Amino acid sequence: MISRRNLLRRIGAATAAAAVPSLTEASIAAALGNDAATAGGSWRGGLVRLNRNENAYGPSPKTIAAMLDAAEHAAHRYPEVEAEALRNKIALCHGVIAEQVILGCGSSEILRMATGAFLGSGKLLVVARPTFGLIGDYAQRTGADVVAVPLSRDHAHDLPAMLARSDSATGLVYICNPNNPTGSLTRRRDIEAFIRQLPETTYVLIDEAYHHYVGASSDYASFIDRPIDDSRVIVARSFSKIYGLAGLRVGYAIATPQTARALASCRLSEAVNVVAARAAVTALDDAEHVRMSANRNADDRQEFLNQANARMLRAIDSQANFVMVNTERPALEVIEQFRKHDVVLCQPFPGFEQHIRVSLGTPQEIREFWRIWDLMPVHPMSMSPRLVPSGGVSSPK
Repeated sequence: MISRRNLLRRIGAATAAAAVPSLTEASIAAALGNDAATAGGSWRGGLVRLNRNENAYGPSPKTIAAMLDAAEHAAHRYPEVEAEALRNKIALCHGVIAEQVILGCGSSEILRMATGAFLGSGKLLVVARPTFGLIGDYAQRTGADVVAVPLSRDHAHDLPAMLARSDSATGLVYICNPNNPTGSLTRRRDIEAFIRQLPETTYVLIDEAYHHYVGASSDYASFIDRPIDDSRVIVARSFSKIYGLAGLRVGYAIATPQTARALASCRLSEAVNVVAARAAVTALDDAEHVRMSANRNADDRQEFLNQANARMLRAIDSQANFVMVNTERPALEVIEQFRKHDVVLCQPFPGFEQHIRVSLGTPQEIREFWRIWDLMPVHPMSMSPRLVPSGGVSSPK
Protein backbone atom coordinates (compact mmCIF):
# COMPACT_ATOMS: atom_id res chain seq x y z
CA MET A 1 0.00 0.00 0.00
CA ILE A 2 1.18 3.56 -0.78
CA SER A 3 0.46 6.18 1.87
CA ARG A 4 -0.81 9.63 0.92
CA ARG A 5 2.52 11.12 2.00
CA ASN A 6 4.52 8.74 -0.20
CA LEU A 7 2.13 9.29 -3.10
CA LEU A 8 2.59 13.07 -2.89
CA ARG A 9 6.35 12.60 -2.60
CA ARG A 10 6.41 10.47 -5.77
CA ILE A 11 4.26 12.96 -7.66
CA GLY A 12 6.58 15.77 -6.60
CA ALA A 13 9.65 13.81 -7.72
CA ALA A 14 8.04 13.02 -11.06
CA THR A 15 7.14 16.68 -11.58
CA ALA A 16 10.68 17.77 -10.82
CA ALA A 17 12.08 15.18 -13.20
CA ALA A 18 9.76 16.34 -15.95
CA ALA A 19 10.93 19.91 -15.50
CA VAL A 20 14.56 18.93 -16.22
CA PRO A 21 15.11 17.68 -19.79
CA SER A 22 16.97 14.42 -20.14
CA LEU A 23 20.26 14.20 -22.00
CA THR A 24 18.39 12.73 -24.94
CA GLU A 25 15.95 15.64 -25.00
CA ALA A 26 18.79 18.13 -24.73
CA SER A 27 20.58 16.44 -27.62
CA ILE A 28 17.45 16.53 -29.75
CA ALA A 29 16.88 20.20 -28.91
CA ALA A 30 20.46 21.04 -29.90
CA ALA A 31 20.20 19.06 -33.12
CA LEU A 32 16.93 20.72 -34.10
CA GLY A 33 18.52 24.17 -33.92
CA ASN A 34 15.86 26.54 -35.22
CA ASP A 35 13.09 24.15 -34.19
CA ALA A 36 13.76 23.83 -30.49
CA ALA A 37 16.80 25.70 -29.31
CA THR A 38 15.20 28.98 -30.39
CA ALA A 39 11.90 27.97 -28.84
CA GLY A 40 12.96 28.20 -25.22
CA GLY A 41 13.85 24.52 -25.09
CA SER A 42 10.19 23.45 -25.32
CA TRP A 43 10.47 21.05 -28.22
CA ARG A 44 7.38 18.95 -27.49
CA GLY A 45 3.91 20.23 -28.17
CA GLY A 46 2.52 23.73 -28.16
CA LEU A 47 4.84 25.07 -30.84
CA VAL A 48 3.73 26.52 -34.14
CA ARG A 49 6.56 25.49 -36.44
CA LEU A 50 6.81 27.80 -39.44
CA ASN A 51 10.53 27.31 -40.07
CA ARG A 52 11.12 24.11 -42.04
CA ASN A 53 8.90 24.33 -45.16
CA GLU A 54 7.02 21.16 -44.29
CA ASN A 55 3.64 20.17 -45.71
CA ALA A 56 1.47 21.22 -42.78
CA TYR A 57 -1.31 18.87 -43.89
CA GLY A 58 0.83 15.75 -43.92
CA PRO A 59 0.75 12.67 -46.16
CA SER A 60 -2.33 11.20 -47.79
CA PRO A 61 -4.48 8.58 -46.01
CA LYS A 62 -3.27 5.99 -48.54
CA THR A 63 0.34 6.76 -47.70
CA ILE A 64 -0.34 6.58 -43.97
CA ALA A 65 -1.96 3.18 -44.45
CA ALA A 66 1.13 2.00 -46.34
CA MET A 67 3.34 3.23 -43.51
CA LEU A 68 1.33 1.35 -40.90
CA ASP A 69 1.32 -1.84 -42.95
CA ALA A 70 5.08 -1.64 -43.48
CA ALA A 71 5.70 -1.02 -39.78
CA GLU A 72 3.60 -4.06 -38.88
CA HIS A 73 4.74 -6.53 -41.52
CA ALA A 74 8.16 -5.44 -42.81
CA ALA A 75 9.97 -3.53 -40.04
CA HIS A 76 12.00 -6.64 -39.18
CA ARG A 77 13.39 -6.87 -42.72
CA TYR A 78 16.32 -5.04 -44.29
CA PRO A 79 15.12 -2.62 -46.99
CA GLU A 80 16.83 -3.81 -50.18
CA VAL A 81 13.63 -5.20 -51.75
CA GLU A 82 11.58 -2.11 -50.92
CA ALA A 83 14.36 0.25 -51.98
CA GLU A 84 14.69 -1.47 -55.34
CA ALA A 85 10.91 -1.29 -55.80
CA LEU A 86 11.06 2.44 -55.12
CA ARG A 87 13.90 2.95 -57.62
CA ASN A 88 11.92 1.11 -60.27
CA LYS A 89 8.79 3.11 -59.46
CA ILE A 90 10.64 6.42 -59.73
CA ALA A 91 12.22 5.34 -63.01
CA LEU A 92 8.81 4.40 -64.41
CA CYS A 93 7.27 7.72 -63.32
CA HIS A 94 10.01 9.73 -65.04
CA GLY A 95 10.57 7.57 -68.11
CA VAL A 96 14.17 6.68 -67.26
CA ILE A 97 15.94 3.45 -66.41
CA ALA A 98 16.54 2.36 -62.81
CA GLU A 99 20.29 2.84 -63.21
CA GLN A 100 19.65 6.59 -63.47
CA VAL A 101 17.93 6.75 -60.06
CA ILE A 102 19.85 7.27 -56.82
CA LEU A 103 17.99 7.11 -53.52
CA GLY A 104 18.99 9.13 -50.48
CA CYS A 105 18.08 9.75 -46.86
CA GLY A 106 16.14 12.83 -47.91
CA SER A 107 17.38 14.98 -50.76
CA SER A 108 19.89 16.34 -48.25
CA GLU A 109 21.87 13.15 -48.71
CA ILE A 110 21.82 13.66 -52.47
CA LEU A 111 23.55 16.99 -51.85
CA ARG A 112 26.11 15.29 -49.63
CA MET A 113 26.77 12.62 -52.27
CA ALA A 114 27.32 15.27 -54.94
CA THR A 115 29.84 17.16 -52.83
CA GLY A 116 31.63 13.92 -52.02
CA ALA A 117 31.75 12.83 -55.65
CA PHE A 118 32.70 16.10 -57.36
CA LEU A 119 34.39 18.29 -54.76
CA GLY A 120 37.42 18.14 -52.51
CA SER A 121 40.54 20.12 -51.66
CA GLY A 122 41.31 22.65 -54.39
CA LYS A 123 37.78 22.48 -55.83
CA LEU A 124 35.05 25.14 -55.85
CA LEU A 125 31.33 25.01 -55.19
CA VAL A 126 29.40 27.92 -56.74
CA VAL A 127 26.02 28.76 -55.18
CA ALA A 128 23.58 31.63 -54.92
CA ARG A 129 23.33 33.85 -51.86
CA PRO A 130 21.06 33.18 -50.16
CA THR A 131 20.12 29.59 -50.90
CA PHE A 132 19.74 26.29 -49.06
CA GLY A 133 22.89 26.38 -46.97
CA LEU A 134 23.41 22.70 -46.20
CA ILE A 135 25.30 22.02 -49.42
CA GLY A 136 27.85 24.67 -48.48
CA ASP A 137 28.46 22.91 -45.18
CA TYR A 138 28.94 19.59 -46.98
CA ALA A 139 31.32 21.17 -49.46
CA GLN A 140 33.52 22.65 -46.77
CA ARG A 141 33.79 19.26 -45.08
CA THR A 142 35.39 17.93 -48.26
CA GLY A 143 37.97 20.72 -48.17
CA ALA A 144 36.41 22.63 -51.05
CA ASP A 145 35.89 26.39 -51.15
CA VAL A 146 32.43 27.91 -51.51
CA VAL A 147 31.74 30.90 -53.77
CA ALA A 148 28.38 32.54 -52.98
CA VAL A 149 27.00 34.92 -55.63
CA PRO A 150 24.16 37.31 -54.64
CA LEU A 151 20.83 36.85 -56.36
CA SER A 152 19.83 39.26 -59.10
CA ARG A 153 17.50 42.19 -58.47
CA ASP A 154 14.48 40.04 -59.33
CA HIS A 155 15.72 37.34 -56.92
CA ALA A 156 16.66 34.87 -59.66
CA HIS A 157 20.08 33.22 -59.77
CA ASP A 158 22.54 35.71 -61.23
CA LEU A 159 23.82 33.21 -63.78
CA PRO A 160 26.21 35.59 -65.61
CA ALA A 161 27.86 36.45 -62.30
CA MET A 162 27.99 32.77 -61.31
CA LEU A 163 29.57 31.95 -64.66
CA ALA A 164 32.17 34.67 -64.13
CA ARG A 165 33.13 33.06 -60.83
CA SER A 166 33.42 29.57 -62.35
CA ASP A 167 36.64 28.15 -63.75
CA SER A 168 38.40 24.82 -64.23
CA ALA A 169 38.52 24.36 -60.43
CA THR A 170 34.73 24.52 -60.15
CA GLY A 171 33.59 20.98 -59.49
CA LEU A 172 29.93 21.71 -58.78
CA VAL A 173 27.31 24.42 -59.24
CA TYR A 174 24.16 24.30 -57.12
CA ILE A 175 20.87 25.77 -58.41
CA CYS A 176 17.82 25.51 -56.18
CA ASN A 177 14.81 26.25 -58.38
CA PRO A 178 12.46 27.50 -56.99
CA ASN A 179 15.06 28.94 -54.68
CA ASN A 180 15.01 28.45 -50.94
CA PRO A 181 14.56 30.86 -49.08
CA THR A 182 13.13 33.33 -51.61
CA GLY A 183 10.71 31.02 -53.46
CA SER A 184 11.72 32.71 -56.71
CA LEU A 185 12.25 31.13 -60.13
CA THR A 186 15.20 31.20 -62.50
CA ARG A 187 14.17 30.86 -66.13
CA ARG A 188 14.71 27.49 -67.73
CA ARG A 189 16.25 28.88 -70.94
CA ASP A 190 18.74 30.92 -68.88
CA ILE A 191 19.83 27.83 -66.96
CA GLU A 192 20.30 25.88 -70.20
CA ALA A 193 22.47 28.63 -71.68
CA PHE A 194 24.44 28.80 -68.43
CA ILE A 195 25.15 25.06 -68.44
CA ARG A 196 26.40 25.15 -72.02
CA GLN A 197 29.02 27.76 -71.08
CA LEU A 198 30.38 26.01 -68.00
CA PRO A 199 33.71 24.15 -68.08
CA GLU A 200 33.33 20.56 -69.25
CA THR A 201 34.45 19.26 -65.86
CA THR A 202 31.80 21.18 -63.88
CA TYR A 203 28.69 19.35 -62.70
CA VAL A 204 25.38 21.09 -62.05
CA LEU A 205 23.02 20.00 -59.29
CA ILE A 206 19.49 21.33 -59.84
CA ASP A 207 17.44 21.03 -56.66
CA GLU A 208 13.75 20.69 -57.49
CA ALA A 209 12.48 20.06 -53.96
CA TYR A 210 9.64 22.56 -54.51
CA HIS A 211 8.85 21.54 -58.09
CA HIS A 212 5.21 20.60 -57.47
CA TYR A 213 4.33 24.00 -56.05
CA VAL A 214 5.23 25.93 -59.20
CA GLY A 215 2.24 27.23 -61.10
CA ALA A 216 1.96 27.08 -64.87
CA SER A 217 4.78 29.17 -66.33
CA SER A 218 6.58 29.39 -69.65
CA ASP A 219 9.73 30.21 -67.67
CA TYR A 220 9.81 26.91 -65.80
CA ALA A 221 10.13 23.25 -66.70
CA SER A 222 11.64 20.41 -64.72
CA PHE A 223 14.99 19.08 -65.87
CA ILE A 224 13.60 15.60 -65.22
CA ASP A 225 10.41 16.01 -67.24
CA ARG A 226 12.27 17.86 -70.01
CA PRO A 227 15.86 16.62 -69.75
CA ILE A 228 18.83 17.97 -71.67
CA ASP A 229 21.52 15.79 -73.16
CA ASP A 230 24.28 16.54 -70.68
CA SER A 231 25.88 14.01 -68.35
CA ARG A 232 26.92 16.78 -65.95
CA VAL A 233 23.35 17.55 -64.89
CA ILE A 234 21.95 16.01 -61.69
CA VAL A 235 18.37 16.69 -60.60
CA ALA A 236 17.35 16.21 -56.97
CA ARG A 237 13.82 15.69 -55.70
CA SER A 238 12.38 15.16 -52.22
CA PHE A 239 9.42 13.41 -50.62
CA SER A 240 9.66 15.86 -47.71
CA LYS A 241 7.58 18.65 -49.23
CA ILE A 242 4.39 18.08 -51.20
CA TYR A 243 4.23 14.38 -50.27
CA GLY A 244 4.35 15.26 -46.56
CA LEU A 245 7.05 12.74 -45.62
CA ALA A 246 9.72 15.00 -44.12
CA GLY A 247 9.99 12.82 -41.03
CA LEU A 248 10.72 9.66 -43.03
CA ARG A 249 13.75 11.13 -44.85
CA VAL A 250 13.57 9.95 -48.43
CA GLY A 251 14.75 11.71 -51.59
CA TYR A 252 16.28 10.85 -54.93
CA ALA A 253 18.32 12.07 -57.85
CA ILE A 254 18.09 11.49 -61.59
CA ALA A 255 21.28 11.54 -63.65
CA THR A 256 22.92 9.64 -66.48
CA PRO A 257 24.01 6.12 -65.49
CA GLN A 258 27.68 7.12 -65.37
CA THR A 259 27.00 10.15 -63.17
CA ALA A 260 24.62 8.12 -61.02
CA ARG A 261 27.40 5.61 -60.37
CA ALA A 262 29.70 8.43 -59.26
CA LEU A 263 27.03 9.61 -56.81
CA ALA A 264 26.43 6.06 -55.60
CA SER A 265 30.09 5.73 -54.66
CA CYS A 266 29.40 8.25 -51.87
CA ARG A 267 26.03 6.83 -50.83
CA LEU A 268 25.14 5.75 -47.33
CA SER A 269 24.37 2.04 -47.46
CA GLU A 270 20.66 1.26 -47.04
CA ALA A 271 19.85 4.92 -46.38
CA VAL A 272 16.13 4.52 -47.11
CA ASN A 273 14.27 2.39 -44.59
CA VAL A 274 11.41 -0.03 -45.26
CA VAL A 275 8.63 2.26 -44.02
CA ALA A 276 9.93 5.24 -46.00
CA ALA A 277 10.34 3.22 -49.19
CA ARG A 278 6.83 1.77 -49.09
CA ALA A 279 5.32 5.13 -48.18
CA ALA A 280 7.13 6.82 -51.09
CA VAL A 281 5.93 4.21 -53.60
CA THR A 282 2.35 4.78 -52.47
CA ALA A 283 2.78 8.56 -52.49
CA LEU A 284 3.95 8.49 -56.10
CA ASP A 285 0.73 6.68 -57.06
CA ASP A 286 -1.50 9.16 -55.22
CA ALA A 287 -1.66 11.88 -57.86
CA GLU A 288 -4.90 13.24 -56.44
CA HIS A 289 -3.23 14.06 -53.13
CA VAL A 290 -0.44 15.88 -54.97
CA ARG A 291 -2.97 17.96 -56.91
CA MET A 292 -4.96 18.72 -53.78
CA SER A 293 -1.82 19.71 -51.85
CA ALA A 294 -0.64 21.98 -54.66
CA ASN A 295 -4.04 23.68 -54.93
CA ARG A 296 -4.36 24.07 -51.19
CA ASN A 297 -0.86 25.53 -51.01
CA ALA A 298 -1.67 28.02 -53.78
CA ASP A 299 -4.78 29.15 -51.89
CA ASP A 300 -2.92 29.41 -48.58
CA ARG A 301 -0.05 31.30 -50.21
CA GLN A 302 -2.42 33.79 -51.81
CA GLU A 303 -4.24 34.31 -48.52
CA PHE A 304 -0.92 34.93 -46.77
CA LEU A 305 0.03 37.48 -49.43
CA ASN A 306 -3.37 39.15 -49.06
CA GLN A 307 -2.79 39.53 -45.33
CA ALA A 308 0.73 40.87 -45.93
CA ASN A 309 -0.62 43.41 -48.41
CA ALA A 310 -3.29 44.48 -45.95
CA ARG A 311 -0.51 45.34 -43.53
CA MET A 312 1.53 47.07 -46.25
CA LEU A 313 4.28 44.46 -46.06
CA ARG A 314 6.37 43.66 -49.11
CA ALA A 315 6.81 39.98 -49.91
CA ILE A 316 8.91 38.27 -52.57
CA ASP A 317 6.79 36.51 -55.18
CA SER A 318 6.94 32.86 -54.16
CA GLN A 319 6.49 29.68 -56.17
CA ALA A 320 6.99 27.42 -53.15
CA ASN A 321 5.30 26.58 -49.83
CA PHE A 322 6.80 29.52 -47.98
CA VAL A 323 6.93 33.29 -48.34
CA MET A 324 9.77 35.71 -47.62
CA VAL A 325 8.56 38.95 -46.10
CA ASN A 326 10.36 42.26 -45.62
CA THR A 327 9.67 43.22 -41.99
CA GLU A 328 11.26 46.68 -42.36
CA ARG A 329 13.08 46.06 -39.09
CA PRO A 330 15.86 43.71 -37.92
CA ALA A 331 14.54 40.22 -38.51
CA LEU A 332 16.14 38.92 -35.32
CA GLU A 333 13.85 41.19 -33.30
CA VAL A 334 10.81 39.79 -35.08
CA ILE A 335 11.97 36.20 -34.69
CA GLU A 336 12.53 36.73 -30.96
CA GLN A 337 9.06 38.23 -30.57
CA PHE A 338 7.49 35.20 -32.21
CA ARG A 339 9.65 32.86 -30.14
CA LYS A 340 8.18 34.34 -26.99
CA HIS A 341 4.75 33.31 -28.28
CA ASP A 342 5.85 29.75 -29.21
CA VAL A 343 5.94 30.40 -32.94
CA VAL A 344 9.21 29.21 -34.45
CA LEU A 345 10.74 31.02 -37.43
CA CYS A 346 14.11 30.29 -38.99
CA GLN A 347 17.08 32.58 -38.57
CA PRO A 348 17.77 35.42 -41.06
CA PHE A 349 19.55 34.71 -44.32
CA PRO A 350 22.72 36.44 -45.60
CA GLY A 351 21.89 39.68 -47.36
CA PHE A 352 18.27 39.60 -46.15
CA GLU A 353 18.66 40.68 -42.53
CA GLN A 354 15.27 42.42 -42.49
CA HIS A 355 13.38 39.52 -44.05
CA ILE A 356 11.75 36.49 -42.47
CA ARG A 357 10.87 33.31 -44.30
CA VAL A 358 7.50 31.96 -43.21
CA SER A 359 6.53 28.39 -44.00
CA LEU A 360 2.88 28.04 -44.89
CA GLY A 361 1.26 26.22 -42.00
CA THR A 362 -2.37 25.37 -41.53
CA PRO A 363 -4.90 28.24 -41.64
CA GLN A 364 -5.07 28.13 -37.84
CA GLU A 365 -1.28 28.41 -37.57
CA ILE A 366 -1.13 31.32 -39.99
CA ARG A 367 -3.92 33.09 -38.09
CA GLU A 368 -1.74 32.77 -35.01
CA PHE A 369 1.19 34.20 -36.96
CA TRP A 370 -0.77 37.31 -37.92
CA ARG A 371 -2.23 37.65 -34.41
CA ILE A 372 1.28 37.88 -32.99
CA TRP A 373 2.43 40.18 -35.78
CA ASP A 374 -0.36 42.58 -34.93
CA LEU A 375 0.81 42.68 -31.31
CA MET A 376 4.14 44.19 -32.33
CA PRO A 377 4.49 47.98 -32.23
CA VAL A 378 5.16 49.88 -35.42
CA HIS A 379 8.92 50.00 -35.87
CA PRO A 380 10.58 53.39 -36.48
CA MET A 381 12.33 51.92 -39.55
CA SER A 382 8.93 51.37 -41.17
CA MET A 383 8.18 53.90 -43.91
CA SER A 384 4.43 53.61 -43.50
CA PRO A 385 1.98 52.62 -40.75
CA ARG A 386 0.75 49.08 -40.75
CA LEU A 387 -2.86 48.66 -41.74
CA VAL A 388 -4.69 46.02 -39.76
CA PRO A 389 -7.94 45.01 -41.46
CA SER A 390 -11.05 45.51 -39.39
CA GLY A 391 -12.17 42.13 -38.19
CA GLY A 392 -8.62 40.83 -37.94
CA VAL A 393 -7.31 37.94 -39.97
CA SER A 394 -9.77 36.44 -42.38
CA SER A 395 -11.21 32.99 -41.79
CA PRO A 396 -9.62 29.98 -43.45
CA LYS A 397 -10.77 28.84 -46.84
